[in-house]
Amino acid sequence: MRLTPLLLSVAIAVSASAARANESAYTDRDLEACKTLSEVEEGASVSLQCPGYKNLAVYFKEGDLRQSIAYGPVSKAYIDEAFETFGPFNHTGTKIEWRLGAKGAPVATIVRWFIADPETTGEADSKTGQVLVVSTVATKDNPTSCVVGYVDALENKDANTLARAVADDEAADFACGVSEPQWHGKRGTLAGEPSRTLPGMVE
Repeated sequence: MRLTPLLLSVAIAVSASAARANESAYTDRDLEACKTLSEVEEGASVSLQCPGYKNLAVYFKEGDLRQSIAYGPVSKAYIDEAFETFGPFNHTGTKIEWRLGAKGAPVATIVRWFIADPETTGEADSKTGQVLVVSTVATKDNPTSCVVGYVDALENKDANTLARAVADDEAADFACGVSEPQWHGKRGTLAGEPSRTLPGMVE
């Protein structure tokens, strides 16, 4: 069948879009395989370097029942000072989704966070929010890793698809400490309020 000029242009556009489409790779965070960078009061506060995707490190922190994660070759300032989390007590899932760019290098990560509801914490029927957090991956030229955006996984049926779109569309141009991460889609009452501390962050 011969394509008309219009159909031909559509076919070329679809083909180009498919060629640019990012893919995902997955790793599991294993705290037993991590190297301790610093620790205070026997686990009350800890900073770890963990294996990630291929040769990329995952920097995991926990303090006051709250967690923070950064990815790739981040600078010492980010290892020591950065902490992005949520106000309520929280913990992260162990599965890390890495969004791979056109050349196969990770451009972003997606991790599920579990957020305690301050009003029901400690009760038998305590409630927990779930948020997909999209973050940048540091590179040698840009040794910063930070949160790009948030998707409430309980309020959005297409939460994973939405988080991947945020990763693919926004991570590459996101400037840590300058750009402000945004919520995408619907946001419920259990999502929690983010808390951010980054070196040189512009208020």
